[in-house]
Amino acid sequence: MKYLGLVWKNVWRKKIRTSLTILSVLVAFLLFTLLNAVGQALNTGGAMTGAERLVVIDKVSIINFLPLSYKNRIAAIPGVAVVSQLSWFGGFYQDPKNQFPQFPVVPDEYFAMYPEFVLPPEQMEAWNSNRTGAVIGKELAELFGLEIGDRIPIQSTIFSTREGSRTWEFDIEGIFDTTDPKGGTAVLLFRHDYFAEANSFGDGFVGWYTLLLEEGADPVAVANAIDLEFANSANETETSTEAAFAASFAKQFGNIALIVMLILGAVFFTLLLVAGNTMSQSVRERIAEMAVLKTVGFRDGAVLGIVLSESILIMLIGGTLGLVIGWVLTEGVAAALAAFVPGIAVSPQIILVGVAIMVGAGVLAGVFPALHAMRLTIVDALARG
Repeated sequence: MKYLGLVWKNVWRKKIRTSLTILSVLVAFLLFTLLNAVGQALNTGGAMTGAERLVVIDKVSIINFLPLSYKNRIAAIPGVAVVSQLSWFGGFYQDPKNQFPQFPVVPDEYFAMYPEFVLPPEQMEAWNSNRTGAVIGKELAELFGLEIGDRIPIQSTIFSTREGSRTWEFDIEGIFDTTDPKGGTAVLLFRHDYFAEANSFGDGFVGWYTLLLEEGADPVAVANAIDLEFANSANETETSTEAAFAASFAKQFGNIALIVMLILGAVFFTLLLVAGNTMSQSVRERIAEMAVLKTVGFRDGAVLGIVLSESILIMLIGGTLGLVIGWVLTEGVAAALAAFVPGIAVSPQIILVGVAIMVGAGVLAGVFPALHAMRLTIVDALARG
């Protein structure tokens, strides 16, 4: 703190160079925040403690279907309050880039499973009265300008109708919202009975089961009981939390943790090169000043500390801005991907690790220029300056 004013002035001696370096640091920590928030959401959730909802999938692969006959057997397991089937429809609206979740569901069961979703009773009644009816989230309605009464065509990439068409048309009977401030509503729901009778694969299968636990039920005991129920069957099961299910679903696209690590590794390696070059140039331009500092009584350790402090300060400025902007963007990403990946958030752990990386990167980027400045003799420095 004694030399903070001097350090601050030295940092901003070359304003454009410092600004560009800070911008590089900002981008690096912006990516760090976003990727870790998403990666953490995908790689957590395996712990059953405190879980309210569990997901039952095929033990071999998430892409394998489960028999519809499992539903009643799961419902009979002690501790299960509600169980409902879902399947990934894999469709898009108008253009392949307009992809969002679509699920065939049993209306009353699904909304009992997710009480945070709010659908007016008259709209639920209308949906139950129309086999080709569907309800959409408020986000979808606002995004595409859809209203109740519209007919929406969905092009499925997986399921075709019995007539051989991949275009499924639904009548919008309701628009639901959520009471969860971090929840997403970019979802289309249609009736499972219509899906079962109309798809070319046939009836009697589902993608997975989601179940709501009774109050006070032990999630671990319930999960073990379900998997034991179907042990040694043609379709053995694996029961996990919703977050773990989301992680396994995302891992179909690759090793998310490894991808995040490789991207961040490349980003921070480049960052160290940029920041190290900035500090090296700064020290080379101030060799004569270093000699003057030593002449007026600054010890070698003080010169070392000043240069390292400049490097760390640049990292802290850019890194803090990156974390803040990343946190703001993460809120938007969390809302957009809530239906795909729940629990995306910037945790205190991400912030603490980020600050530690800022300090560590600042030391690494500045240590060699700082050591060079410290080892300069007054005579050599004045001669070179």
